[in-house]
Amino acid sequence: MSYQDEYQRWLNADLEDFDLKRELNSIKGDDNAIKERFAVALQFGTAGLRGTLGAGTNRMNIWVVRQATQGVADWVKTQGGTQTVAISYDSRLKGWNFARDAAGVLAANGVHVRIYDELMPVPALSFATRYYKCNAGIMVTASHNPAQYNGYKAYGPDGCQMTDDAVAVVYDQIQKTDVLTGAKYMSFAEGVEKGLIQFVGDDCKKALYDAIEARQVRPGLCRTAGLKLVYSPLNGTGLVPVTHVLSDIGITDITIVPEQEYPNGYFTTAPYPNPEIYEAMKYGVELAKKTGADLMLATDPDADRVGIAMRCPDGSYELVTGNEMGVLLLDYICAGRIEKGTMPENPVAVESIVSTPMAEKVAEHYGVELRHTLTGFKWIGDQILQLEKAGEEDRFIFGFEESYGYLAGPYVRDKDAIVASMLICEMAAYYRSIGSSIKQRLEELYAQYGRYYNKVDAFEFPGLSGMDKMAGIMASLRKEAPKDFAGHKVVKVTDYEDTAATGLPKANVLRYDLDDGAVVIVRPSGTEPKIKTYFTTKGATLEEAQKEKDVLAEACKPLLS
Repeated sequence: MSYQDEYQRWLNADLEDFDLKRELNSIKGDDNAIKERFAVALQFGTAGLRGTLGAGTNRMNIWVVRQATQGVADWVKTQGGTQTVAISYDSRLKGWNFARDAAGVLAANGVHVRIYDELMPVPALSFATRYYKCNAGIMVTASHNPAQYNGYKAYGPDGCQMTDDAVAVVYDQIQKTDVLTGAKYMSFAEGVEKGLIQFVGDDCKKALYDAIEARQVRPGLCRTAGLKLVYSPLNGTGLVPVTHVLSDIGITDITIVPEQEYPNGYFTTAPYPNPEIYEAMKYGVELAKKTGADLMLATDPDADRVGIAMRCPDGSYELVTGNEMGVLLLDYICAGRIEKGTMPENPVAVESIVSTPMAEKVAEHYGVELRHTLTGFKWIGDQILQLEKAGEEDRFIFGFEESYGYLAGPYVRDKDAIVASMLICEMAAYYRSIGSSIKQRLEELYAQYGRYYNKVDAFEFPGLSGMDKMAGIMASLRKEAPKDFAGHKVVKVTDYEDTAATGLPKANVLRYDLDDGAVVIVRPSGTEPKIKTYFTTKGATLEEAQKEKDVLAEACKPLLS
């Protein structure tokens, strides 16, 4: 069937959605607009689905969600167990609609559903999946993408995002399911009436909070430290769980950024609601300056990532990178748990291959085994699973990725901005209590281990041809590896598609080690049409390290254009 035929089929169907019908009518006769929406289908991969909201097979809408959920239901029905799926959703447009329709498809297939009665973040979904011993979990979110996006993440019974094998089965079933007519469906109300759809109970919510609060390093410290905090949930899911936990541990002087306090899928104050970038943080930073806060903290819409601005001695505020915070938290957790006598025997920490090598120095200092995984927090979750199988999950003390994702403890298997927010605030309160600060401790770590500088750049490849161009660039780099970057000789090339060489699962990642110790990593994004370049440099000063990074980045441009 041609994309024009598929368009006509959608145009003539009863789509149950006024917005979709209006969009289909508005593109009549516009071949490019029709082709963009119907020439291909959104790919269900290891990151689930993610795309622009709208009509068509290449858009996020209730029909694509129902089709994907039928694939999940078909897989669940082969798995035995509880025949249950947990569902959560964040503040994005159509989020509740998609969650509700996913529940309706599962119920129509005889699969039981545990769905949150309010929007809740990724870690809550991962926790509920494990708490109810579900076969799978579904999180409706597009993370930190702009407002016109939504997405759908699928989780396995361990609370990690689905394995490649499970995804392959789900995708195969999706391919067999007609997008408009193939999914079984019953209304949400009917599913509730039949007892197939139930809400997540207060017992599960309380158990999550208890598990997070059990990860305090210095319990009771925050009640007397007098920490002054500005917090922004970036119009997402973090407000209720983050403030609940912070209040429980004794942090009460919290000023919420009013423009970003309540759920708002339009993200009007942060068109790109990503705590990695200043545009999303600026409202909070300005408020921190006005209130004299010790710390400004922001969680992304699905509250699995957190960013901060720390107060400097001159009263200014400085954003902390994901790598810096990963190192700070690793150092704080190790030092604190050793001091309190709560460090397990043979402790394990985990970081992704694109995160800072400075963490290796910190882990070595404290006698912690640091493991490296592929990018994607499910690989950190997999390390916890391996420990769990050996009855040693308590050895896991911390895991992080450079993209602002952190986890302390094995109670969930995805990054958790709730526990990270708690520990960051506890850390800030501790340093405040001894007359120091996060900024001062970071400078001490740089003095001890060296001035590492880590930066990520991205090259975008939009449109239908974008993915093909990205594949061509990666193929070209494999065919003829660069011999140097701006005069710095490449002394080692690591291709992560070569599992025998890396000891890790196959991944489309290339790493170049240079003769002066600098590292350049090239990796296509798994969720966006981008190729990312990760730079690690080290200098006597920040300026020296930054200068080398800038030179290396310029050398990369012709290779990735």
